[in-house]
Amino acid sequence: MELNANTKIDDLLKEYPFLMEFLIARSPKFKLLESAVMRKTVGKVATVAQAASIGNIELTALLADIAAEIRKRTGTDVAIGPATAGGAPIMDADARQELLKDIIRDLHKGVEMTVLKHRFHELIKDIDPSEIAKMEQRLMAEGMPESEVKRLCDVHVEVFKESLSAQDAPVVPPGHPLHTYMLENRAAEGILHGLDHVLARLGEDPEKAAFEKEREVLAKLVEQLSTIDLHYLRKENQLFPVLEVHGITGPSQVMWALHDDIRVAVKSAKAGVRDALVPDVVSTLQYLSKSMRDMIYKEEHILFPMAKDLLTDKEWGKVRQGEEEIGYAWIRPEADWTTSAEEAKERAVGKASEVRLDTGMMTVEQVNMMLKHMPVDISFVDEKDEVRYYSATKDRIFPRSPGVIGRKVQNCHPPKSFGVVQKILDEFRAGRRDKADFWIQMKGRFLLIQYFAVRDEKGAYQGTLEVSQDVTDIRKLEGQKRLLDWD
Repeated sequence: MELNANTKIDDLLKEYPFLMEFLIARSPKFKLLESAVMRKTVGKVATVAQAASIGNIELTALLADIAAEIRKRTGTDVAIGPATAGGAPIMDADARQELLKDIIRDLHKGVEMTVLKHRFHELIKDIDPSEIAKMEQRLMAEGMPESEVKRLCDVHVEVFKESLSAQDAPVVPPGHPLHTYMLENRAAEGILHGLDHVLARLGEDPEKAAFEKEREVLAKLVEQLSTIDLHYLRKENQLFPVLEVHGITGPSQVMWALHDDIRVAVKSAKAGVRDALVPDVVSTLQYLSKSMRDMIYKEEHILFPMAKDLLTDKEWGKVRQGEEEIGYAWIRPEADWTTSAEEAKERAVGKASEVRLDTGMMTVEQVNMMLKHMPVDISFVDEKDEVRYYSATKDRIFPRSPGVIGRKVQNCHPPKSFGVVQKILDEFRAGRRDKADFWIQMKGRFLLIQYFAVRDEKGAYQGTLEVSQDVTDIRKLEGQKRLLDWD
């Protein structure tokens, strides 16, 4: 056989099995050939040129070394063809995934970005947004912590940025959830543009007097940027649950963690501007601007194209249905986009009917009204850890929307809270605990959050009830009040 740049590694190993040992000795990167999965995926489609790129070896040198090893082991001379790679990009999905993961693992090990960019361009040439999400999913499934994947997220987007940038943002009709998200992104960019101008005037280490002149403007800009929370809440509560139905959980967890980083930065920026903490606040504002712009990029070049291809119109209707309950950042949807009348009908509430309870009878409408008018927020999670209900009270403390129904409760909380949520559920399910209490202070209010194990008459675990209440005014009560004082 002729040995050239486009010779398949799989063909070489079939003809000369001893080359696997030789290649592994030639470069530690070729140890991936020890994996049966890699041999069946990458090995079957990768060429010698692509292998040289993976091993960071000059192609002509690798061709010569392989030919010399064949001559040494068999006594046969092998003709060496052109050392120019003319093969097509690797199209096999599994092979591409393995190569992508290998690049990210090397990022994790600290390999130089320039080397990895070269490998990427040589190996793959182009990439679909969904492959980034699948890669994150597989890395987490293999045991890489969400925090590590999050840390690598910006870096691997940087590696793949040129390829991703060649792809247009998805085109959808006005009123479609993706259209609304992108309108919000344009509004965010306008505010960030103003922030960047102020930061440019201030410089890296401004005098306090110069900062004081800009402080009022900065405070207004940061306050405006804080509205992005509604954008992120809709993603977390409406879009992510539908993606989870399709098995996309890892990328959602990573993105949620990045949302939380931005939330922390907004809070820190507010305090820094208020207290004139120069120069630290300047660094915080620069970080906030970059983080929000990077998130816009990740959304419009990875998340949104993937979601558009993956979700049906019916699922987008479900996403759209709950958006109003959370609200929008800076803008309103440009149109009242809906799916077909038949799908809207499926989502409609059924007719009122009476429900027989232990101590009375009520219509479904009455039960619903009663729960919505209670002075507490309620959520119920069944024995399978799936959210079955939440009370849509007028001034709900923690946002909820229809997208959470049927979702695993573990995925309804920020990634950093996963361990606590799981521990409560495990203890309730095992019968070791029946109640968990928390209290926090948020936006000047004192909030009590309680979890109760729900059991049937035989004591079998049937789920968990979450009750949240603003007890700020209750904590101020003293003495007694026995008379009506409406006048």
